[in-house]
Amino acid sequence: MAVDPKQILSAFLTLTMFGLIVNMIKRDHFDPVEKVTLPGTSGDQFDRVTDQRHVSLAKVGNAPWKEDSPELKPCWSKPEPKDERSKGFITFSLTNGPEYHISQIVDAVVVARYLGATLVLPDIRGTKLGEKRNFQEIYDVEKFVKSLDGVIEISKDQPAQISKGKLAVVKVPNWVTKDFIEEQIEPIFRTTGTLRLVTYFPSVNMKKTEEKKDSDSIACLAMFHTLKLQPEVHEVVDSMVGRLRTLSRKSDGQFIAVDLRVEMLESKGCQGSGKKSCYNAQEIGEFLRKIGFSRGTTIYLTQSWWHSSFDALKEIFPNVYTKENIMPAEKKYKFLNSGSLESAIDFYICSQSDVFVPAISGLFYANVAGKRITSGKTQILIPAQVSNSSASASDFISSYVSKRNHFVYSCFC
Repeated sequence: MAVDPKQILSAFLTLTMFGLIVNMIKRDHFDPVEKVTLPGTSGDQFDRVTDQRHVSLAKVGNAPWKEDSPELKPCWSKPEPKDERSKGFITFSLTNGPEYHISQIVDAVVVARYLGATLVLPDIRGTKLGEKRNFQEIYDVEKFVKSLDGVIEISKDQPAQISKGKLAVVKVPNWVTKDFIEEQIEPIFRTTGTLRLVTYFPSVNMKKTEEKKDSDSIACLAMFHTLKLQPEVHEVVDSMVGRLRTLSRKSDGQFIAVDLRVEMLESKGCQGSGKKSCYNAQEIGEFLRKIGFSRGTTIYLTQSWWHSSFDALKEIFPNVYTKENIMPAEKKYKFLNSGSLESAIDFYICSQSDVFVPAISGLFYANVAGKRITSGKTQILIPAQVSNSSASASDFISSYVSKRNHFVYSCFC
């Protein structure tokens, strides 16, 4: 039987095409991406050429996402109740933002416990002139009171004797010590019976303490178990986190939260010389790209409204969002431009994101890190100017995690 030359040619072409397809699949899914500089292209252009390859790799699990670690368990016990009656009152205000609120609560509870005083529920004062809120507008009062039951007494209302007279004010350094209380606070309290505490921050040190102190269990309780968002604010945070996860479904369903606030970047603290402690939007974008995050990665910025300086980041990662993009429409009037409420939302979204990148060093970073570590969300990446082409995300894990030197490790095991 004679063989038709057209059939032979058709079979040959079919086998050839099949081989090419198999080879393409193999290269896309198994072979490493080689950095080949194309003629007439710069390094930046080359990165854009390979972006599509990284997107496909991210879909099969090669993006630098780290699985959550197990949640830590408390390695301290709740202090024994005190039988003695209260000897007076301690008042204070929560100021600036949730990263400060945590430290202010710790100092107030430690002082009240040591003095045997009743702690008056604080008000909340923001950075804007005249901004003042009730505690319950942001935090859950009942959970706060219940968490400290038996540790200290709490008054939800301001006692009459406090509102009538002028209170003595004592400035307290963050992480107040027993010696400071004995020498600087107790003598005044024994005389007046009432005090107003004002916490100041000589440093933002959140390092683990090697020496165990009597106040550690009280500080641990106050830092990690007292401040819980009130239901409406909690609902807004949950809805925004859910929205971010929905938007990020195309890139593994995970997202990065970046603490990047324009007003902070423009402050004197970020303009000084020496070791770099602040990174702008473009620098953050280049950092994340160079350590392997794909172009499709979803990024949340702790900024309410879009700023033109974010455009450079959006060119690298198109899926960049601020609160105005993802907050439920019916909540925007109440929560945007609301000072302390906005800060609380940012703080808790950064605590729940899959990756946290602090573009600005400071107390926000330190306290978000503490919350993340307790829940096992230890992918906290410290930005840097990356020159090594083989750098990976694991090279930039926060020392709070890699060296286990955060205060949280004094409280949890």
